[in-house]
Amino acid sequence: MPTETFEFQVEARQLLQMMIHSIYSNKDVFLRELVSNASDALDKLRLEALRDDSLGADVSDLHIALDADPKARTLTVRDNGVGMSRDEVVELIGTIANSGTAKFLRELKEADGASDAEGLIGQFGVGFYSSFMVADEVTLLTRRAGESQGTRWTSTGAGTYTVETVEDAPQGTTILLHLKPEDSEDQLHDYTSPWKLREIVKRYSDFITWPIRMAAQPAPDADAEGADAGPGEPETLNSMKALWARSRDEVTDDEYHELYKHISHDWTDPLETIRLQAEGTFEYQALLFIPARAPQDLFLQGYKRGVQLYVKRVFIMDDCEALMPPYLRFVKGVVDAQDLSLNVSREILQQDRQIQLMHRRLAKKVLSTVKDLMTAHPEKYATFWGEFGRVLKEGLLSDRENRDTILAVSSFATTHDKDQPTALAQYVERMKDGQEHIYYLTGESRQAIENSPHMEAFQARGIEVLLLTDPVDEVWVDTAPEFDGKQFRSVAKGEIDLGTAQEKQDADTERGKQQEEYAGLLAWMTDRLSDDVKEVRLSSRLTVSPACVVSDTHDVTPALENIYRAMGQEIPHSKRILELNPKHPLVVGLNRTHTERPDDAGLGETAELVHSLALLAEGGELADPARFVKLMADRLERTL
Repeated sequence: MPTETFEFQVEARQLLQMMIHSIYSNKDVFLRELVSNASDALDKLRLEALRDDSLGADVSDLHIALDADPKARTLTVRDNGVGMSRDEVVELIGTIANSGTAKFLRELKEADGASDAEGLIGQFGVGFYSSFMVADEVTLLTRRAGESQGTRWTSTGAGTYTVETVEDAPQGTTILLHLKPEDSEDQLHDYTSPWKLREIVKRYSDFITWPIRMAAQPAPDADAEGADAGPGEPETLNSMKALWARSRDEVTDDEYHELYKHISHDWTDPLETIRLQAEGTFEYQALLFIPARAPQDLFLQGYKRGVQLYVKRVFIMDDCEALMPPYLRFVKGVVDAQDLSLNVSREILQQDRQIQLMHRRLAKKVLSTVKDLMTAHPEKYATFWGEFGRVLKEGLLSDRENRDTILAVSSFATTHDKDQPTALAQYVERMKDGQEHIYYLTGESRQAIENSPHMEAFQARGIEVLLLTDPVDEVWVDTAPEFDGKQFRSVAKGEIDLGTAQEKQDADTERGKQQEEYAGLLAWMTDRLSDDVKEVRLSSRLTVSPACVVSDTHDVTPALENIYRAMGQEIPHSKRILELNPKHPLVVGLNRTHTERPDDAGLGETAELVHSLALLAEGGELADPARFVKLMADRLERTL
């Protein structure tokens, strides 16, 4: 095929211009990105060769090579990995296919300072483009393992690139950078300098499991002596020793952090590093990381979860979901097992008993680490919970074995403190004498919950209530029955019975009189509103509002109904209960009018309005908003 010229798509062109105009103060990162890509290509080739004997690829000496030419001012980064086909080059290099690019550009413009900007490059997988920070022209030569023809891609980053087919390309990928002039003020170093290349590789890529070799440099006086000794032995720049296989005192925090950045493509240091070594009948080592911030796509359907799986330090797969439960999908890291087959598949992993045991132990280890953060490092824990609390609570639904532990390491907003969330153990310690339940209320926001009529009796008595605002809260509260022997109880469900034994006795006496006084109104309203409610009764939870709507103890809440329907699960609608405040002037007047003028045409409309107001007060939706507006407008008109 002849040489073809293509235009970069608009977003790719914008990104290239940002790279060319040096948005990052630390230019050294380009080499880290290219080495990381090369390492991935070698991992993939090793894996494909294991699974496909007919591939015909040479895997005898997989490595990454650096070759600098100071005279020509070029740097070559070469690997003999899996390579790319022509179509892959156009798709992966010529355009930025992922939808995160526009978001990357937007966040880049909003970033405060160079450090924030640098934090975005790895996050959005635009490492190859970082080459243009240091190069005026980039040429990529690649041949996919198993194919006979290669592809050359060339661009100056000025809006177009060329692609041509090459007959004699070596297996793997070679990237040739025509370097910009050295500029110390712009942090643009001499990337043909051997010591500079050594420094960058040692700093960022020492743990890469493949050798990174630098071509031997000719002696300064080689030309003068007319020597014809040929090139010397290449120098291996990285130790290649897996960090998880080294003892803790042999590894610095910086080395752990660099490994985390390599496997997560995050540019911030991890919040916490977790080491685990299992010995006995089934041996494995794990090095796990809790990130300091949640990735943008954590709650999207296509989010890649899981940790890297190695067998005897041979890379097997990138996102091994079988090793980590979905509610810990934010955890990154490496697990290196000694006794698994190198040819293991994802399907086999799902059934493997040893993998299931590893899954259980890794989950417990992460949860125990979170518990340690909670007790010993409250600031770190606060960061963790703010970033990952929502996803961790999913485990209350799916992991019955660890449910108590997850509850113990969870925090919730509460009426006790406006700013600080509380652990359940702290809530239990503060419970009032005689209080038997952990009270909670779900809603869309803290403000909406605090202003809910359901809260009035609890606020009046100073009883603490958990304020649950995450969608997952609607679901787990029905599946987690108790904590520390105390049952969870919604303040918007069932009958509420607060106060001391004497207060309850006095309230029962007063309630008996009120029941007689309001019996006619309650029966009439129950019948009148039967399409919407199952019962109208007097309330013990209201002190200010005229009415509220509650659910029976075991009924599904409207919010949970909506969640199930959004997931495509149709469930029967549960009618709710309308509670009236017998001391509110509106309810007193309504009862008096019903007793004196039971045939008054306006009574029915007033009953509808009372029910609608109760729904609105809790943030609910009206079945017929237009009718409510008409009735309210008519009533307001009569007052003028």
